Amino acid sequence: MRIRSWLKREREKKRITQQSIANNVGVERQYYGMIEKGERNPSPKVAKKIAVVLDIDWTLFFEEEGNKLFPVE
Repeated sequence: MRIRSWLKREREKKRITQQSIANNVGVERQYYGMIEKGERNPSPKVAKKIAVVLDIDWTLFFEEEGNKLFPVE
């Protein structure tokens, strides 16, 4: 399991709820939560939509080094 702590941090920094992102992306909140926890990988289409909402690079979802790009503060 690849925990995406960087994803949660970016969402919280922008003060956006999981439900809000899920609504904007067109997925269930539970599914978005699983993506954030690293339990599920989003499709490229969903990753791109999340990236637009959070203003991040969508390819981070598919990079092994994703968490290293956003180190724990």
